[in-house]
Amino acid sequence: MIIPLTRRTWLRRTATGFGALALHDLVRAAQSPLATRAPQMPAKAKRVIFLFMSGGPSQPDLFDPKDYIRRMHGQTISAPINTNELRVGTDKFLALATQRDVRPRGQSGMMISDLLPHTASIADEICLLRAMHSDNNQHQPAALQFHTGVTADVRPSMGSWISYGLGAENQNLPSFISIHPDSDTRLYGSGFLPAAHQGTKVIIPQSDKQSPIDYLANVSGDAKAQRARIDFTQRMNRRLLDHAGTDARMEGMIESMEIAFRMQTATPELVDIANESEATKKLYGIGEKPTDKNGRACLLARRLSEAGVRFVQVTMGGWDHHGDIRNALPKSCGETDQPCAALIKDLKSRGLLEDTLVIWSGEFGRTPWSQDLSGTSPIDKHGREHQPESFCTWMAGGGIKPGLTLGETDDFGFRPISGKVHLHDLHATILHQLGLDHEKLTWRHVGRDYRLTDVYGNVVKEILG
Repeated sequence: MIIPLTRRTWLRRTATGFGALALHDLVRAAQSPLATRAPQMPAKAKRVIFLFMSGGPSQPDLFDPKDYIRRMHGQTISAPINTNELRVGTDKFLALATQRDVRPRGQSGMMISDLLPHTASIADEICLLRAMHSDNNQHQPAALQFHTGVTADVRPSMGSWISYGLGAENQNLPSFISIHPDSDTRLYGSGFLPAAHQGTKVIIPQSDKQSPIDYLANVSGDAKAQRARIDFTQRMNRRLLDHAGTDARMEGMIESMEIAFRMQTATPELVDIANESEATKKLYGIGEKPTDKNGRACLLARRLSEAGVRFVQVTMGGWDHHGDIRNALPKSCGETDQPCAALIKDLKSRGLLEDTLVIWSGEFGRTPWSQDLSGTSPIDKHGREHQPESFCTWMAGGGIKPGLTLGETDDFGFRPISGKVHLHDLHATILHQLGLDHEKLTWRHVGRDYRLTDVYGNVVKEILG
């Protein structure tokens, strides 16, 4: 009895198996979790850069001043919150006026502080959401919600959902990179999604001996030998996979080794900004003490996005100003203002802003009343408490209306009275601009479908161009 050969068996037995190897590569490319996928609907953006101001920037000082608070500076105001609610430093409710003038900028008249002169210069390029709100007044839960949609639990981060929905633009690079991430790995983790979608941690090297990505360097120094070792290991893994059948962990290992090798070739040149022009470095403030670190991070974000990384997040800390905000806030602005504005200008000059969505935000804002941690400091040494009830976020590019301000808050600058946007709405809008329906981008886990916006969220249509 003659048993017919299958096509796969024939490919393995003829031409020393080279046909089978080629088929493996073709199938792997098609089945790879990072394979490029078409959006679910027409998209305005192809990629995202998320500038995360960790700690909570003070929106009354930067974008949303209130005349009532200015007039009542240093005086007791009525409590706009439930006084039984646990809040630090709310015993006096002393109004704290803005630190510097906040004035109309550009043709749009967008209100931006003198502390952000570079951001003021791009007022007509950005869309300011002035009535954002979230659900938790503590840093880690609030940051977790901004990145993953929930205040607790281990869920896929925003970048991981986008990687899962669209795959990678460049198969030689990760689809999701986090520059200077928070120590909480959940903020760039993939949760229950395949591990290929988690963020790759990148740091800005402080010396020639420091690598921007852990284990990136080829320690053998011989690319051909490294490729031979990888090929041998992959053949063993695939042989085991042929016998074992479907094994997600083994398939993930094979995929990880392939992209790791490709990164060793493509990434070192990409993270090296030495070949950028002096004018570009000056634009970002590279080489200047207050802006060098964040300038390098923002320039790297542009290079990574330009090379096809789907989602890049840059974390810039130092915004938690509970005390002496008069001196602390200018320092934070001085370190971040120029690099963030330069990113928008650079993207636009290269024709990338149109299909790159940039988001700037902290996890929440700050209160209009002051906070005195010592209980004895003069008003000029006070800071501000956390405020998730309202804060400011700006967006640019990716089909978002430029020069638009959406949202108003009450006379205290505490509760939204119009244009209210929840984090779930922001997430739904980001996915929408990428051509993803937030209600249909789901993953089955422990018996039910999960999504970034859970059971909430509406696209903010008012800001769509």
